[in-house]
Amino acid sequence: MEYQKRNCTNEESHAEARSRERSQTLLSPHGCSPAGRRRETPGGTHPAGPFRLPPPPRNCSSAPPSKSKGGPHVIPGSYVLVITSRKDAGSYLGSPVYHVNSMKFLCCNEAIKHLTSQEKRDEAYFMSLLRIAETTCGLYYSYDRDLTLNLQRASKLAAGRIHKPLWKQADPRFVWNKNLLEEFIEAKLDEFIIPLIQGSFQLAQFTMKDTPVTITLFSRRCNRRLGTRMWRRGANLEGATANFVETEQLVEYDGFTSSFIQVRGSIPLLWEQIVDLSYKPRLGIIEHEETPKVVQRHFHDLSQRYGETIVVDLTDKQGDEGNLSNAFAAEMEKIPDVRYVHFDFHHVCRGGNFDNLQALYNQIEEAIQGQGYFLMSSKGEILLEQSGVVRSNCIDCLDRTNVTQSFLARKSLDSQLQRMGALSSSESISISDNINDIFKKLWVEHGDEVSLEYAGSYALKGDLVRYGRQTLPGLIKDGMSALSRYYLNNFHDGVRQDALDLISGYYTVGRGSPSPFQISGFESASYLPVASAIIVGGITATTFTLSQVGRNAQHFVASIICAGLTVGVIALVKANGKQLCSRPRLCGLI
Repeated sequence: MEYQKRNCTNEESHAEARSRERSQTLLSPHGCSPAGRRRETPGGTHPAGPFRLPPPPRNCSSAPPSKSKGGPHVIPGSYVLVITSRKDAGSYLGSPVYHVNSMKFLCCNEAIKHLTSQEKRDEAYFMSLLRIAETTCGLYYSYDRDLTLNLQRASKLAAGRIHKPLWKQADPRFVWNKNLLEEFIEAKLDEFIIPLIQGSFQLAQFTMKDTPVTITLFSRRCNRRLGTRMWRRGANLEGATANFVETEQLVEYDGFTSSFIQVRGSIPLLWEQIVDLSYKPRLGIIEHEETPKVVQRHFHDLSQRYGETIVVDLTDKQGDEGNLSNAFAAEMEKIPDVRYVHFDFHHVCRGGNFDNLQALYNQIEEAIQGQGYFLMSSKGEILLEQSGVVRSNCIDCLDRTNVTQSFLARKSLDSQLQRMGALSSSESISISDNINDIFKKLWVEHGDEVSLEYAGSYALKGDLVRYGRQTLPGLIKDGMSALSRYYLNNFHDGVRQDALDLISGYYTVGRGSPSPFQISGFESASYLPVASAIIVGGITATTFTLSQVGRNAQHFVASIICAGLTVGVIALVKANGKQLCSRPRLCGLI
């Protein structure tokens, strides 16, 4: 877990202030002993715990926000990840929720005298990974409520469990700093152990029938296959998928509280999409004898947690996507108790016609209404329960998925408000442009935040959510986001993946292990400058010589030579695209 620095405000209780003072003492440069215990667990640091950079760094985990986030172990020292600033994000069921603005790894001790030169170089690189980890976005926490559990699950907790420390109540899937907490747990520092979640928290309020309505959109990202867009695809052998996010739409009105859950996650096969400088790298299915079991494990887990599952596959039916979709459909035929629905989003909604999603809803309307939503009275009486979940996916589980989930969420919101008495049985939130716009804005911002965490850029197709159609400003924004994704995927995400693997505990290091950073030859070149300089230089030389052809016959020969060299260089760069791109070096794809 990680310690979090807090600023005392007038609204804080005296108990919170005392707790904050204790946490700051632990975080102070002279009070690092609790975080200074060395621990060589694969998960790295834990709740408010230290982070060590072991000789080859052991693990770099982050911790909860309560005071500080915890610390990983890298080469020789202990480090604590401290939350240096936060902001109020709103409240969840009456409990304040905070958004982490900035974090910093602090060194609690230093022991680098006996490192070899290679270990010193490794430590420097590991520290650069920790700096990247400090920029992690979308982290939230609360001091007095477990944010990892949705309302329906939390309402079923045993009476005594709600009095236990938050980390004992939490769903470990959604504790971002899970691996940082163990040292604090062992030291019984419960008051410093506060789970952090990564996801999205959006809140809006409006009035219906002179009664306030609060809508909270809360997403929780799973930590079992944490990573970046291109380097974490599909599932691992345990059935955990990349970009798995649980999204809860919470509605509060006139004493009633209602919750509707959806999930998203990468196609649960073993597949990859390795960056190679092309805009859309080829998708490849990894042939493995465990594939059927991987799919079964994934959906067994979903059924155990959420009940009846409806799979909505939004991928194309052509090209590489089509091949992957067909393989997915074939595996789903082996799981008869899970309903699989394919909906070619790009084909049906071509031209940016968001309303065509009604065709999808018509296919699954009866099943969704049968699953229902969770509803609780002001007295805490459970009136309805959600008996299943819709699992949506495209390739990235970002843009098409977000548009589709927002459509289904709007349908559910109408039902929720009708049941609470805010709308009549024939009315919809679309009767009010103001309320409809508020709802759309929530989902646009939610989509952007989830996309930033996985792809590093804002979501595409935001206009479809906000306006139901594509607009020129939206096309320009999508173009900029697409370029940003291209750059990050090719030249940055490999290193970012290493940072995530380090702090999450998926990579462990021990003295005497070979350095993972001893690379040679062509691969050690600086990625972007090499690729861009070769291509731009070749094109420039060709253009210049062609412009001189009319003045001197010799320039004609020179232009042909330059053009040939340019084509050759472009072909060389293309052939070696994978080597020019940033690639993770700590962990494999699966």
